[in-house]
This record gives sequence, C-alpha cells and structure tokens, in this order.
Amino acid sequence: MGNAIWDYYHKNNSEDLQTETSISELDELPVAYLFREFDEMNSLEKKALELSKGKVLDIGAGAGSHSLYLQDQRELEVTALDISPKAIEICQVRGISKSSCESILTHKGETYDTLLLLMNGTGIFETLDKIDSYLQHLKSLMNPNGQILIDGTDILYMYEEEDGSYCIPADEYYGELDYILHYKGEQEDPIKWLYLDFDTLANAAENNGLDIELIVQDGDSYLAKLQRKI
Repeated sequence: MGNAIWDYYHKNNSEDLQTETSISELDELPVAYLFREFDEMNSLEKKALELSKGKVLDIGAGAGSHSLYLQDQRELEVTALDISPKAIEICQVRGISKSSCESILTHKGETYDTLLLLMNGTGIFETLDKIDSYLQHLKSLMNPNGQILIDGTDILYMYEEEDGSYCIPADEYYGELDYILHYKGEQEDPIKWLYLDFDTLANAAENNGLDIELIVQDGDSYLAKLQRKI
C-alpha cells in the first residue's frame, strides 16, 4: 500500500490496488480513495473526526487524510503512525507535522487524548486471542480522560446461505481472515486481519477495564468509543 500511495502522489504510473481475503475474491481499491477529502468520507469517519479531541494518534494513517483534516481543519496536535516508510514519507510531504513509522505495539513514551483507528480499525488486532494485548497497550497510551475511537464491521452476512442459515467455521472466530494486497503484479504476504462484531468488542473492552459506547451504526459497520472505567 505504501508503494501505491507513493506512486500516486508522485504521479509515477500508479495503479489501483487489488485486495482479497481468505473468504472473498479480488476487489479493486482505487488509490485515490486513500487521498479523499472530508466530504468524501463515510459517516463513521466523519463522526470520529468530529469527536476527536486534544492530542491525537492516528493509527494506520496511510496517506494521512484523517491526520491532515484534524491538523489543518480542527487545529489539533496529531501524530500519523504507520508501518510503511513510504506512506509516512507521503504524510510528511503532504504537510503532517508529526509522524512515526512503526507498529502500534512498539509505540511508547507519549500519551494521547484520542487514539484513532479507522478503515476497519479492529483489523489491527489480527486475531481474537490478541485483542487483550492490543487493548492493554492502547490503554497505556491514553491520557486519564482519553478515548479510543475505532470502527469495525460484522461480516457474519458473508456466511449466509440461500436458505437464510449461516455456515460459519467451527474451529475459529468467523471474523479472523487472511488479507492480501496486490500492486503492479506483485502480491504482499498475507496478514491477519480481524473483522469484529460489536458485542465481541464490548466483551473485550469490559475484560480490559474499558467502558464502550456505540456511537454510530451504519449497516453492518459501527463506530465505537472506549474509555477507562471510572
């Protein structure tokens, strides 16, 4: 994705990305979508950006569209974080003042008022058995009155049969998928990506000392706010 972002910004014969998962076929992801303006964002993104406050960490920043809006329009202090060096380079040349190229699990030393995880933010948790580790680390990055704003999608509908029944895996959570990116004929190694239903996220939040609030429900997708229990 970083290569596609870099090529698109520099007009270097960019092509659209192709994505697939272990339960879905190839689908096009236009690189221009990663550079969208606020007006082009979905209702979950817009609400999350409106609710963001104080010092913000934009986790999985990509091309930096969320960070740019918060920095330039909301005038908030924002750090764009992404594991892709080329994505972070583009965040910087687009004018984002603070950035960090690393995994969220290695990001330490600062705390924030808002931790932002958008574009299926629950995907970063990888698998169900890693949620506690991620939530505890995110909790360590929050200021006392801080918040986590995260979106997710319940993909149970993808397992529905013609008769209305569901054929889901018996040995694993149905939202645990392998996610694969293709760009210019090259295929990235599969990564674990978690699509999490709200109730499962709510249970995990409770187990990790966090209150959760459902902010927006849009079809099978949702935006949630997590905060420390008082």
